Amino acid sequence: MESFEVQASLDRFIHACQTIQPERPEDVRRFFEGVVGFPYDKELLLQSFVYLNIAQYLPTCDRLLLFEKSPDLGNRTDLGKCDFVYLTTQQTLFLIETKYIDLAAHGTTAQRRRTKKRKDVIEQVGRLKAFLSENWNIPIDRFESAVFTTDPSLVSRGSESGILTEFVSIDDLFAWKAQYRSNLGFS
Repeated sequence: MESFEVQASLDRFIHACQTIQPERPEDVRRFFEGVVGFPYDKELLLQSFVYLNIAQYLPTCDRLLLFEKSPDLGNRTDLGKCDFVYLTTQQTLFLIETKYIDLAAHGTTAQRRRTKKRKDVIEQVGRLKAFLSENWNIPIDRFESAVFTTDPSLVSRGSESGILTEFVSIDDLFAWKAQYRSNLGFS
């Protein structure tokens, strides 16, 4: 595919994302800071951590295009929505899935649940990348993908699949939350 065609497809995708999620960066930042300041679920806290620390963990991510929204997937709800879609400094698309995995729970059911979450999050980002590439006529090499989780065991699974995997421990996540809340002036 010629470079002009690739750029045109990428531009159409970016425009569609801006239509789906027109919020300004300042508004998105305020939302995530609000999540840190008030009690929300743990998955949303992890997403706030990723957003507010994106430059540290994924420095090529330049501009948030979508958060928890589905770019037009031709009514393919089985593919779900992507937690984050960023435009990178290299003009590629970076898909990020997050998954809060509770490692403290014990028992067979908890272990089975963790195993399923680990498998699903890796597969989901891969399926979404392939589908977006095909549906938007953007070459697969113009996509990057990552999984961000609270489970260090996913690092090896992600690298086996060609997916960047980052994690923050649950203890570090909550220590960060306390520090960030203090910096924002929350008690």
